[in-house]
Amino acid sequence: MYAFANGKADGSSALRHLLGGKGCELAEMTNLGVSVPPGFTITTEAWAAYSSADRKHPAGLWEQIMGGMARLEAAVERRLGDTAKPLLVSVRSGARASMPGMMDTVLNLGLNDRTVIGLARWTKNERFAWDCYRRFITIFGDVVLGIERRAFDELLDKAKAVARAKTDADLQPEPLKALVAEFKSLVQARTGKPFPQDPPEQLKLAVNAVFDSWYAKKAVDYRRIHRLPDDWGTAVTVMAMVFGNLGESSGTGVCFTRDPSSGERRFFGEFLINAQGEDVVAGIRTPQPIATLKDNMPAVYDELVTIKDRLERHYRDMQDIEFTVQEGRLFILQTRSGKRTGGAGVRIAVEMVRERLIDRDTALLRVEPASLNQLLVKTVDPRAEYTAIARGLAATPAAAVGKVVFDPEKAVEMALREEHVILVRQETSPEDVAGMHAAQGVLTSRGGLTSHAAVVARGWGKGCVVGAGNVIVDEENRLFRAGRAVVREGQVVTLNGATGEVVMGALPLVDPKLSAEFRQLLEWARSASTTRVRANADTPDDAAKAREFEAEGIGLVRTEHMFFKEDRIPIVRELIMARDEQARRKAVDRLLPFQREDFIGIFTAMNGYPVTIRLLDPPLHEFLPKYKEVIEEYTRLDALGINPARHQELGAVKARIEALQEANPMLGHRGCRLGITFPEIYEMQVRAIVEAACEVAKRGVRVEPEIMIPLTGTVPEMKVTRDMAVRMADKTVAEMGAKGGYTVGTMIEVPRAALIADKLAEHADFFSFGTNDLTQMTFGYSRDDIGKFLPFYLEKKLLPDDPFAVLDQEGVGEMIEIGIQRGRKTKPKLKVGICGEHGGEPSSVEFCHRVGMDYVSCSPYMVPIAWLASAQAQIKRPRSAARGRSH
Repeated sequence: MYAFANGKADGSSALRHLLGGKGCELAEMTNLGVSVPPGFTITTEAWAAYSSADRKHPAGLWEQIMGGMARLEAAVERRLGDTAKPLLVSVRSGARASMPGMMDTVLNLGLNDRTVIGLARWTKNERFAWDCYRRFITIFGDVVLGIERRAFDELLDKAKAVARAKTDADLQPEPLKALVAEFKSLVQARTGKPFPQDPPEQLKLAVNAVFDSWYAKKAVDYRRIHRLPDDWGTAVTVMAMVFGNLGESSGTGVCFTRDPSSGERRFFGEFLINAQGEDVVAGIRTPQPIATLKDNMPAVYDELVTIKDRLERHYRDMQDIEFTVQEGRLFILQTRSGKRTGGAGVRIAVEMVRERLIDRDTALLRVEPASLNQLLVKTVDPRAEYTAIARGLAATPAAAVGKVVFDPEKAVEMALREEHVILVRQETSPEDVAGMHAAQGVLTSRGGLTSHAAVVARGWGKGCVVGAGNVIVDEENRLFRAGRAVVREGQVVTLNGATGEVVMGALPLVDPKLSAEFRQLLEWARSASTTRVRANADTPDDAAKAREFEAEGIGLVRTEHMFFKEDRIPIVRELIMARDEQARRKAVDRLLPFQREDFIGIFTAMNGYPVTIRLLDPPLHEFLPKYKEVIEEYTRLDALGINPARHQELGAVKARIEALQEANPMLGHRGCRLGITFPEIYEMQVRAIVEAACEVAKRGVRVEPEIMIPLTGTVPEMKVTRDMAVRMADKTVAEMGAKGGYTVGTMIEVPRAALIADKLAEHADFFSFGTNDLTQMTFGYSRDDIGKFLPFYLEKKLLPDDPFAVLDQEGVGEMIEIGIQRGRKTKPKLKVGICGEHGGEPSSVEFCHRVGMDYVSCSPYMVPIAWLASAQAQIKRPRSAARGRSH
């Protein structure tokens, strides 16, 4: 037991792991001389012993608790259960990380049919005593006895109606006494036992309930979302009650030392006269702004301002403070670092540096990288009220509002008419990109966080919800079903990218505002980082957006996305339908000018920063029309005997699709295998890259093209493809009569490639780890089908995270480390980066820093997050700056 009372405490902030956030800060404030009600804290070690003993008290625990109670009784000169001057206590949870509202608290413990009378006599306030008793039975019945709170609230509402009381505070003693009797009858009826009258028994049951609240579903979900360990457990703090419901000179409130929404340096908060803390939190009554406390209790207000300023200076962070005023005396019940929006977090961190409260490193560590998402995209107004009809995986934080459409072509048509649309698909393919780009957002019923829809939407910063399993897409009837809801084409929905929710109707959105503080923090992050940050970008517009967020190059240009533009897809299909090499070369020659212009635009936008261009990766069948659509039209024309020319054309397409079909296309004829069997495709792409580089060099634009070969798994694959690329590049440079440097490297995405990295490095100038495919092949999970079992795996803790969202450092990470170590054994200065979706996930970025990568590459809108995560990694684990420079 760790006690705190009368200016002295056994603990301090340094014991957060033992005392939890609440307990350690109560001890710290006590030692600072802040007015804190006395109490004691039962440690997380006690929780661990209780949990391992099948939720039973280990030997000696109860005796220690009663010893702590004896010290508390001595400090306040009152006793638990005394009928003259009864001591009432609160029993509060407290994990080492703030989990607001996720675990349980019991207030007013110690009241029974006898002590309530003693409390009324001692305070000369009968209404107060019976108000406390009805509160105690309510919260004890809910938290400890498992009776839903609603049952008590319904009885309270009836009592207020009968007494014509507007608020709880208007109920007088007699109605309160009758209400207490009804509450006790409810407990008897629901549990088969009378309400416990022995205060020590109440205490034991309450401590157990708070221990057990660590296992409550909401607490488990919160830990999963915030990736907090399940074995931390909770401490329990038992503290003497102070009362804000003693009358007009009493009250309770919550305040922040700065505005948690905007970060503005202003006193922010709310309070209630004649109330207890739960009234503020539960919204039972409408609180008053904290500024009005100055009019009601000026001395208390001035003291609170002094304390909040002192606590902020002491902790050097914005504080969230709970307080109670008992008959004109102020007590602080809790302080903690306050939750804040992403924008507020950035502003507070930067301004505290300017105020010399913290240094730059502390400011960078203070901001949660993922919170920057909120600053970069439109989001649902946090004040909006709504009911979701479906929920999926939030692929991006952006919100989107629009009319439902079911095919990409219609999305483009409606967008051209300046209508906002939401494209709804079972899943998307590269052929859908035009419609996806035209849409405000994308909803799919299948797929995971690295599915096509998710990756593309993330790159564009568009709203996207994927894997919404209860959404049944019925394209034929132009509708989707979600539970009982039926949503037809043309109806408006909102995608809440922050939560993965789908909502009928249009919710209000709020625009991002990139503040001066955001720019400043980003500058500090870049300065501190040794692992540099690039972006995955496929167009000049993407490249420009990447530079806006200070990306230092492009780590992945996916050339296949360029092929799906309206003026190119017919040529690509002509290439695929070609029956011989001569016909294929004719088609690629027509594609070359398009590719060259794309690269010129990207090189120009990056202006001297490196650009890594991946040669064609996906299997060819992805560029053909969908087989189902072809066979339906072919069968219809065949049955009707009309349009023979079209029928013949479709027959050829049908045959080609059937010839290209594969049992497992992700492991099939794609990547370098495609470039080896159809070398004219890669030759054209290399020529386009080098021609573009020479062209922009003539204009005075510096360029560093990096030609990347995908899916290499053997040394012969690497050698033959590199030789082709070098031969074509050198030939093109000679023809152009210009100086043009280039490098040739490979993606490491096949596990075998990581294992033979020392041999591959003999033929590669750089490695880029494609962790989407590497994860897929290392685990043996299909990234598009993992959604069928991932929720179960996460719930049962068979996986700690979605491995396609958070890099698996134990398995996939081991492959990466092997690849880097073996590659650099051959070439000590081998440039190494990552271009999978993990490149923008903070813990994955930290891993990349630790294993010595030169850079990470991610979607443009994830670049600021990656910079901050990289800076934090360097602060926590410094390394030489030389290794991290990517150009």
